[in-house]
Amino acid sequence: MQRVTELEQRCADAWPALVDRPLGQWRLRAAGGFTGRANSALTTGDPGIPVADALREVIDFAGANGIKPAAHVVVGAPAEAGVEAAGWRVDVDHPGGAESLVMTGLLDGFATPKAAGVDISGTPAPGWWELAAQPVPTPAQRHVLTSGDRVGFGSVVRDGRVLAAVRGAVVGDLLHVARLAVRPEARRLGLARLLMGGLAAWGVERGATTCALQVAEHNKPAITLYESLGCVEHHRYRYWVSNHA
Repeated sequence: MQRVTELEQRCADAWPALVDRPLGQWRLRAAGGFTGRANSALTTGDPGIPVADALREVIDFAGANGIKPAAHVVVGAPAEAGVEAAGWRVDVDHPGGAESLVMTGLLDGFATPKAAGVDISGTPAPGWWELAAQPVPTPAQRHVLTSGDRVGFGSVVRDGRVLAAVRGAVVGDLLHVARLAVRPEARRLGLARLLMGGLAAWGVERGATTCALQVAEHNKPAITLYESLGCVEHHRYRYWVSNHA
């Protein structure tokens, strides 16, 4: 479980919330409601107090930051039983899905230096925001997606139009991959695979050796793509919400 905690912590570092307050090894996060990851308590490790007390801290923190109380709980982790015992329930209505896989893989297995038509830059290309978030991002979206020392914005541009987009962030030797999106009319053309190869090469140049990505269990096409690149399931997590908040 220590390896799971370390990976979850690094993924959280790669996806910075507007507010990120430690509670022992837990992290209370808020970012204006943009993504579950940035607006939930990461419950890996020891909060330093009983789980029931820690969850009351989560509720108070959420109220102070204008978000609903939510807990990011690794399936099978020590905290899971305590969260359930406190009267919380799995958030089956979560828009991104109640349960997600964390997948990892070696970058040298699919890195494609100078992939044709792929641009990875330090600033989003025109049209990137439309695919990755929305045409005019909110302050929270801009903070979460652009913060970090080693962040790359990947695009496939054809005829002056962004057809595919992705975000990568390097934390230590880990490349965190997120927001991979392809326009509906450009799907099944291999653009996602092309973009992943270019982003992997970008990560290798910055010292990354492995990648991590989080994908909803119902997103079978994405899981199939990542498996074809050599990625495997590392663990799973679910979002839990309070019945009493």
